[in-house]
Amino acid sequence: MQKTIISVKNLVKKYGDFEAVKGISFDVYEGEIFGLLGPNGAGKSTTLEIIETLREKTSGEVVVDGFNLDTAPNDIKKLIGVQLQTSGYYPGLNLTELIQLFSGLYNRDIDPLKLLDTVNLRDKAKSKYKELSGGQKQRFSIATTLINEPKIIFLDEPTTGLDPQARRNLWDLIREIRAKGTTVIITTHYMDEAEILCDRVAIVDAGKIIASNTPDHLIDDLVATGFERPKEVKKANLEDVFIHLTGKALREE
Repeated sequence: MQKTIISVKNLVKKYGDFEAVKGISFDVYEGEIFGLLGPNGAGKSTTLEIIETLREKTSGEVVVDGFNLDTAPNDIKKLIGVQLQTSGYYPGLNLTELIQLFSGLYNRDIDPLKLLDTVNLRDKAKSKYKELSGGQKQRFSIATTLINEPKIIFLDEPTTGLDPQARRNLWDLIREIRAKGTTVIITTHYMDEAEILCDRVAIVDAGKIIASNTPDHLIDDLVATGFERPKEVKKANLEDVFIHLTGKALREE
């Protein structure tokens, strides 16, 4: 039986009279890639920020690896890694120095080069963050979430704005992180990405979860209603063509 590592029950977040999160409940299993999906303003980012201890809830219960958010937020902070959409790093420090800085904040003894190896950035060890390409910045941002050796990492739209090679490379990295036993929570607006990466997804709209299951199950349920795509489904898409013609290798400056 799968172990529940995150349990959210009847979560509510209000801003005055506005209810951004309306009684959301879901579980995340240990070692899975779980997608929280929804349009802008649906409440998914607010939900994750509450779990991450970055935002206070109005009511409900959140338990992360046995620790209750109300009584043990500091214990939760120690076992999670959070990668945000925009990250601010000291502009005068190179990647090695930034990792050493974060390691000190976490009171961890980390080999910067070994960590950079995990995200294929060893050759950029002496480069400053601002000098990196978009894909490199995202990979480094994910590397910083791994410094405290978290049980769970949260990735907020990690492939937005990336070219196809960088996007697929990041998919591989996320799978590798999960393969080492880390639970991954991801938000994305790319449904093909969620379908390929996620073991299960929850779809949020207007502050409520409107569907939750494996991508295959949700697709099968839709097909069972008689739904048909207006265009014939092919065995490949245009992105596959692009990757096939240009190669999967990263094109980084």
